[in-house]
Amino acid sequence: MERIRRASHARSWYADNSKELAEELDGWLSATSLPKSSDVRGVIAPHAGYSYSGRAAAYAFGNIDPTNISRIFLLGPSHHYFTPKCALSTAMMYKTPIGDLPIDMEVIEELKATGKFELMNLRVDEAGHSMEMHLPYLAKVFEGHSVTVVPILVGALSAENEAMYGKLLAKYIDDPQNLFSVSSDFCHWGSRFNYMHYDKKYGAVHKSIEALDKMSMDIIETGDADAFKEYLSEYHNTICGRHPISVFLHMLRNSSTRIKIKFLRLEQSSRCKTTRDSSELCICCSKGGCLKM
Repeated sequence: MERIRRASHARSWYADNSKELAEELDGWLSATSLPKSSDVRGVIAPHAGYSYSGRAAAYAFGNIDPTNISRIFLLGPSHHYFTPKCALSTAMMYKTPIGDLPIDMEVIEELKATGKFELMNLRVDEAGHSMEMHLPYLAKVFEGHSVTVVPILVGALSAENEAMYGKLLAKYIDDPQNLFSVSSDFCHWGSRFNYMHYDKKYGAVHKSIEALDKMSMDIIETGDADAFKEYLSEYHNTICGRHPISVFLHMLRNSSTRIKIKFLRLEQSSRCKTTRDSSELCICCSKGGCLKM
């Protein structure tokens, strides 16, 4: 029996009507005016509801050239399920309202054979949203092309495990037919997130948040996983995809392919003016000859 992961966040986090969703994605993608580039080998894109992150995410997915890509690795943080490891999907198909994406069972078995991954059942898989929010965009960009996906839920990894998974996955970077879709929002600010770092020299709260995240982007663009870890240790920025990003940086360190990282877009869900406000920062990036964020 084929195990299918439903589009569990459709209707609530994004449109479940195929025509409405396709038109919305097409509109956002067209608005970026980004050219398709075969140099793009991956993206770092947000996973908030599309009303918050949809426009920003278009800048990550908008210049992917699907022509020579046959496999997409998804790296997303876990919000509802605790694991100190990375977990593989047990599904065989990921559904979206605008097209379904088959799981690459060959690579899943290859990764399982390392003994380093745990498996997540469909209940855990469907509860998560970090990878699902990338799926409609991927289904739209790769419409008419044959492509498989390798979903990897990235848990609360130690620095040692981030390096270990990065080294283990690095070989897949060197295959130009592989694309990497790394899922992360950036600063979650406000009392409800228990994070209220504020540097008054920037004036408005939202400007301080922006400076804090731009600092992290500058470090990520260097590709230095250790510097990123030091930044997180100093500022404790609530970047929810910090573990997937760290794994990815370690992948780059251990691959033979030279990758340039470049952030393209930064948006905030709201502009905080006082400590009573809250905000989630949405980032988009894509990479290859350049990875853009």
